[in-house]
Amino acid sequence: MKQPRMQLVLSENWTMTSARDLPALVRWAREAEDAGFDSVMISEHMVLGPDAGARGRMANPREYALPGNQDPFTPWPYSLGLLAAIASVTSRLRLAAAAVLAPLRHPLALARELGTLDLLSEGRLIVLPTVSWSRDEYAALGVPFDQRGRLLDEQLEIWELLWRDSPVSYHGRHYRFDEVYFEPKAYRESGPALWFGGARMSGHLLRRMTRWGSGFNPLGYPPAEDIKALADGMAAAGRDIGELELAGGTRAVFPDAVSCAPLGPALEHIPARMAEGYTTFCIKPSQFIDDPDGVGAFCREVMRRVAGLTG
Repeated sequence: MKQPRMQLVLSENWTMTSARDLPALVRWAREAEDAGFDSVMISEHMVLGPDAGARGRMANPREYALPGNQDPFTPWPYSLGLLAAIASVTSRLRLAAAAVLAPLRHPLALARELGTLDLLSEGRLIVLPTVSWSRDEYAALGVPFDQRGRLLDEQLEIWELLWRDSPVSYHGRHYRFDEVYFEPKAYRESGPALWFGGARMSGHLLRRMTRWGSGFNPLGYPPAEDIKALADGMAAAGRDIGELELAGGTRAVFPDAVSCAPLGPALEHIPARMAEGYTTFCIKPSQFIDDPDGVGAFCREVMRRVAGLTG
């Protein structure tokens, strides 16, 4: 069985280190590369409001942040800046900018940031653009929440033009400009790799996947009918689902509200998921260890166990 790609999640590890100690995250990324990890992932929020915790706080602070389950004081540093720092100390590690809230920025400004980071890292950037879920966040930035899907679609259309041509003109419902010259461009003519994800395979998600997607990173593991819808949609667009990188998670089961989860059970499902087509698996170190100086050893142990499971 082919070895899966492992991705280290560097967001939300505040049970291990202070949110002001961002060099620790850069160090962990370098240690992950040295251990054989394929990529790191950093997610983002601009700000949080009261709706961040509207559904009640997570039972264990090591759990993943989900819509409405987190303390509004949860730190969310600037993901693209962190990934630029990581790019400067690594040479092979791919850089996944997850949950990039595209509708909250102007597409030309965001394209400049993404294109520069992709060029700096020599094509190692993966971008997961999303509309996200927080009305409070959209309100704080003065962006209409109910237009976020249309805003994202126009962003994606604009990026596609910017990576390829200069000058570019665009006349959409939300963004309009004429004869802009965008240089330098991203590392590849097609721009950074684009992944998409979500809780269900909606029509909007399927349309974005089939037109722009090179990877699918769903929330949890979607039902078989969603994967079939994706395969059918790809085929209708003249593409094969085998072109996509399918990313899944690891299953941390916490014994209580204060302890870390055991590593072994979290990895056991990887061979079965690989048989279903998944190629990449995410893991957050703070779910399994408390020692900020132990991330390198943790990454090596993950790779050792995964190699044992997959032969």
